[in-house]
Amino acid sequence: MPVRHSIRSSALVLLLAFAAAFALPAGAQGRAAALPDFTELYEKQGPAVVSIDVTQTVRRPRVPDLSEDDPFYEFFRRFGQIPRRGPGGQEREFETQSTGSGFILSGDGYIVTNAHVVDESTEVTVRLSDKREFIAKVVGSDKRTDVALLKIDAKDLPRVVIGDPDKLKVGEWVVAIGKPFGLENTMTAGIVSAKGRDLPQENLVPFIQTDVAINPGNSGGPLFNMKGEVVGINSLIYSRTGGYMGLAFAVPIDIAMNAVGQLRDKGRVTRGRIGVQIQELTKESAEAFGLKQPNGALVNGVEKDGPSAKAGVETGDIILKVDGREVRSSNDLPRIITSIRPGTKITLSIWRKGTQKDIAVTVAEMQADAATPPTRRSGQAPKEKAKPNKMGLVLSDLTDEQRKELDLKSGGVLVEDVVGVVRGNVQPGDVILAIIQRGVPTEAKTAAQVNESLAKLEKGASVTLQVRRGDNSFYTTLKLGNGEQ
Repeated sequence: MPVRHSIRSSALVLLLAFAAAFALPAGAQGRAAALPDFTELYEKQGPAVVSIDVTQTVRRPRVPDLSEDDPFYEFFRRFGQIPRRGPGGQEREFETQSTGSGFILSGDGYIVTNAHVVDESTEVTVRLSDKREFIAKVVGSDKRTDVALLKIDAKDLPRVVIGDPDKLKVGEWVVAIGKPFGLENTMTAGIVSAKGRDLPQENLVPFIQTDVAINPGNSGGPLFNMKGEVVGINSLIYSRTGGYMGLAFAVPIDIAMNAVGQLRDKGRVTRGRIGVQIQELTKESAEAFGLKQPNGALVNGVEKDGPSAKAGVETGDIILKVDGREVRSSNDLPRIITSIRPGTKITLSIWRKGTQKDIAVTVAEMQADAATPPTRRSGQAPKEKAKPNKMGLVLSDLTDEQRKELDLKSGGVLVEDVVGVVRGNVQPGDVILAIIQRGVPTEAKTAAQVNESLAKLEKGASVTLQVRRGDNSFYTTLKLGNGEQ
């Protein structure tokens, strides 16, 4: 008996040891138990997601005029490119079809999607989850935010709930419902990968980046948080194949709803402007202007007779806040200003020569078409070339003709050449307008003066310059490189 008891005890100890060895840690158990269940979200929000079929007419004048007996006729027909017959037998117009997604904003038939989904459409068909179909009217679209508003003749429709994208956290679960590759009401899930993502030529939208599987046909569909609230509109993917590669981008719903409200009220979107050119503030340039942190938007140009010029904003000012809203980077400023109604008076908190001050500016309206970029101009260099200075720059004084051409009343030093490797954005033909040290700009009057200032820099030091290039000015920070003399 004692032996049997001993064997049972040993077996129990071994069993507990094995159980402990293979058991998940407490944190892992908690995470496993917290895996989300999307079924309820799909059942509640799925009916408010719609499929969109778009017919577009494109003109292709070089398509051959083929009869139905021609062997190539079937080839073109299979790819949807049999043109309509025009005058004289010319077949130039083709109908193409594309698909997208959208979501119902209100019970009376307003629907939101991407502008690129319905761009140049001749007919837009909306299909609901209950298989009903409607021909939709495009109320308006805004290409800058990629948002479009549609209207169908229906009542008592299911609608989405709008959420707050500011409350989203990186790592949070999110869900997309849409029509990828024509497969209606498809749900995919993932997490928020990043917030406030800047994309090239898209500086008005701080995109939400996710790893949710988004494919062609998902465009215009909603991005839901786990509460079932729409926090974004799925708009872009990064892909080398045309399909999902783990990088998807959504327009934050607050940005989209600002555009939707204007499209519903007046059919177009108006944006504010204050007439300044800005650039990013680097750590080195922040130190040169006397700031501890590189926060804010550095003004490198002020539009003549524009709102900021009339209010007293100057080149070299750093805009820190707009009506109390912090401008953390240069990308924040256009997003804030464009969201303000034209005619509104705002307060800019700026940093100037080591002190902070407030300036009142009245916001103007941004024109629909961007201005043509200015052509580059540069003065002629003197015949005798000077020697490079400590930073590797060959400088010379501007002639009266060059100063007149550049509309400079005084000062300005021409960069004739750049020798060796100069670490900074400067090139031959640029004109140095000022040197900024300890937050105070000093006008660049002569080449000798600039060379003397640069010669005083210690090894490893940097200097911030205000530079004129063509009709634009900007600030750049230079560091000693291989051009050091």
